[in-house]
Amino acid sequence: MNGIGASGAYPTDRVTRVVIVDDQAMVRAGFAALLAAQSDIDVVGEAPDGVAGVELCRRAHPDVVLMDVRMPRLNGLEAAQQLLDPPSGVTHRPKVLMLTTFDVDDYVYEALRLGASGFLLKDAPPADLIAAVRVVAEGEALLAPSVTRRLIAEFARQRSGPTPRKGRASATPELRLKALTERETEVLELVARGQSNTEIAASLVLAEQTVKTHVSRIFAKLALRDRAQAVIFAYESGLVAPGDQ
Repeated sequence: MNGIGASGAYPTDRVTRVVIVDDQAMVRAGFAALLAAQSDIDVVGEAPDGVAGVELCRRAHPDVVLMDVRMPRLNGLEAAQQLLDPPSGVTHRPKVLMLTTFDVDDYVYEALRLGASGFLLKDAPPADLIAAVRVVAEGEALLAPSVTRRLIAEFARQRSGPTPRKGRASATPELRLKALTERETEVLELVARGQSNTEIAASLVLAEQTVKTHVSRIFAKLALRDRAQAVIFAYESGLVAPGDQ
């Protein structure tokens, strides 16, 4: 699984602050215990629904939010939207990792389009959960690429038009794609196919740092937040067609 590592030692001086939002108390407790045992992860709070989750995040300023999709009062999609597109005067925007029990969940598509950093199945192995938090905290979003490609391919079949965005991003994906160089377009296509920077470097015979530079420029030119939105964009622009391998 690209972007997912082992749960062993993770050399870093940075501590990632995490909030867990899920309506199942046992899920919250299990995830919290697992993550709190890692020296580089600090669970700063838990919430049982979207309303409480948003309020907690406004106070605690986590780096990463584990957000269940289906919850009472305010579902995970609506809560993620409030966190990723905060009202005027609120500057904190955490990374949001959606949690779902379904391989195909329409809420996940929408969350990725809103700017969520990826998703993870609730029955993923413990090592994947730990690595997912670390990966998302570093901005290397979009987890479980084999599942994600299937989800987004199905989404692209079902939806006929892009969601309007503000500013530069209001142009159609097809027009925005023309802003990229040929090499950047190649890199974006491989990102959309779920390849990591290391794999892209091998595919294009480039240094990994060069790939990172290309990815950063792609994000800047297309007004994208992370790899999750880049994959959505690649499908919406037609660069990658549903069902492509």
